[in-house]
Amino acid sequence: MNEIKILLAEDDSNLGLLLSNYLTAKNYETHLCVNGIKALEVFSGQPFNICILDIMMPEMDGLTLAREIRLLNPDVPIIFLTAKNQEEDIIEGFRLGADDYITKPFSMEELIYRIEAVLRRASNPPASPLNMEIHKIGMYTFDPLKQLLECCDQTIKLTTKESELLDLLCRQGRDLLERNYALKSIWIDDNYFNARSMDVYITRLRKYLKKDSSVKILNIHGRGYKLLC
Repeated sequence: MNEIKILLAEDDSNLGLLLSNYLTAKNYETHLCVNGIKALEVFSGQPFNICILDIMMPEMDGLTLAREIRLLNPDVPIIFLTAKNQEEDIIEGFRLGADDYITKPFSMEELIYRIEAVLRRASNPPASPLNMEIHKIGMYTFDPLKQLLECCDQTIKLTTKESELLDLLCRQGRDLLERNYALKSIWIDDNYFNARSMDVYITRLRKYLKKDSSVKILNIHGRGYKLLC
């Protein structure tokens, strides 16, 4: 098995070195960068399996860095390191496609658990490619294997989570897609912030599907969602 490569962006040199040494001891190939600009430069030069980004950094903050990383690789998993008072930043991180967050201070065991959970999700998508069928959604054609949503002359390349969520909605037909089922299928954990993250993805999908007014994703309060077309 190839060694997992981690990009770690943390401006606190003491914490960064502590995390880097611990991850290295756990057999992760860890590249520590002390600011966002350096981290982007390193990310641009080689592939990584996962990125761990501190939100508050000089020169380029973690959110800006995540936007730049997403332009280079829309699917690489991202975990944010946050302070307790950064809820708005956490939600913005999920809008950018973050996979998880961890609040300082945290234990090394918790960090390893979250890394392993995110990597497990990334390597085990909920649907097998052999079972992925092309869906018709009103005027749209959705190919979950290629992660493409097409309508007229427009083609939208979906992220992995956008595609997984839309595929689950399509597979339910007009039946309810339960929130907990979707969260555990795609995010593994149905905690509060993952639920907020899923809401952000639902908003994105509604935006992508707005050309056809007959297509709606209904929010069934406290239960889940229905795709109508």
